[in-house]
Amino acid sequence: MRHKKGAIAGAVLGITALSGCMQDFGDGTVSRFLQAQPAADTSLQAETKAAAPRAVSPDAVSAIISDLATRNSVLTSGSAYAKVAAGVLAADARVAEAELQVAQLRAKAASKNWLPTLSPRITLTSLGDFVADLVINQVLFDNGRKKAERDLAKADVELAAVALSESSNARVYDGLVLYLQAEEGRAAADLYGQALKDMGQFEWIMDERVKGGVSNFSDLNILRQKLADLRARNTAAQEKTSRAMAELNAMSNTALDDVRGLEGMTSTSSDSALAVLRAMVERDKQIAEARIARAQHLPGLSAGGSVRDGGRGISLNAAADQMFGLGTGASLRAIEATKITADRKVTEARDISNRAIEADRRELQALKRQADEASGLTQQAKANLDLFQRQYEAGTRQVMDVVGVYETFLRALEKEIDLKFQAARSELDAAKRLGVLADGAKI
Repeated sequence: MRHKKGAIAGAVLGITALSGCMQDFGDGTVSRFLQAQPAADTSLQAETKAAAPRAVSPDAVSAIISDLATRNSVLTSGSAYAKVAAGVLAADARVAEAELQVAQLRAKAASKNWLPTLSPRITLTSLGDFVADLVINQVLFDNGRKKAERDLAKADVELAAVALSESSNARVYDGLVLYLQAEEGRAAADLYGQALKDMGQFEWIMDERVKGGVSNFSDLNILRQKLADLRARNTAAQEKTSRAMAELNAMSNTALDDVRGLEGMTSTSSDSALAVLRAMVERDKQIAEARIARAQHLPGLSAGGSVRDGGRGISLNAAADQMFGLGTGASLRAIEATKITADRKVTEARDISNRAIEADRRELQALKRQADEASGLTQQAKANLDLFQRQYEAGTRQVMDVVGVYETFLRALEKEIDLKFQAARSELDAAKRLGVLADGAKI
């Protein structure tokens, strides 16, 4: 029994050592046995390190993951935006993070795919006896398939990392959009609240003039209709705020009712858009899959078999996963064309991203310019209102004349508020596209 265990162990070690004499060349193809080199270290430890395949470590940080991890958020620390982002991220279900952990475990398993595999085998003999056996298999030459499988697992990890960054940035974006809706509703409610007080004063004056027989009752009805419209708009603004805050608090782990303000974002960085990173990872994944498909069409060499009888059942086998046929050449050419297509998809994604980033920048500039112009128009409308107010007090203007100018001033204030929040949302859109709404190191 002890002799049998020694034979099995010897067979396993022999095949492992045989596989250790392989090294990756070129496009990851596992080479034949290496020739002895004069300058090679003859120590056993050095031979083992030089002979082992360069497996992709799941813990090694790739360029994509390093890019994602070093991205800094454009949200100013301690600002209202940062508080909202922290609240919604803390309550995230972290589904994308769990998927990343699964991909990392798969990559860790794939990093050991060059080692021999063992499998028990139990057979029933003609005499009705069960015979237990151990089957071993070790790939010696596979046209780069094992390395492609490791690269595929690595690409899956990178794709999961990109998905995690996209998910985190999308969640922060959704929370900040809700916050902007609440802030816009508050600003509009404050505006309409003040307008109700001013129009209420005009109504009182008109009511007194109607009672004194100086003004027409129809003017009073018009004022009351304007007041009713202002009340409806004020109620809608308050409902918009309460609805947005209720949804925001539902997706945050802390109440955010006391958070106020719009200042909290620096200029966007020049990082690549997340869509470009995703295209690059998907390209690497497609190329790895194409290399696996190519290797399946080509013959490979493996050693394996039963370890019974001192390992005499182990033999060398040469075979291909897919048999040759009349369409094999076309299949191989299609696989090579897949690589070209994947590269072109990255170029296309980069072009689309560059156009979108430039459009975001131009739109933000235009909205800020329009907001400045609206502020100037508001000041002009306020100056006209003050002038009409003085003329009314001097007796040269009617109440309805002042009311008309006041409505012009109110519309200018509404336009200014609308443009200000459009610019804020445009900044969020640009930051989300670049994936800089959340710190990469904190995701």
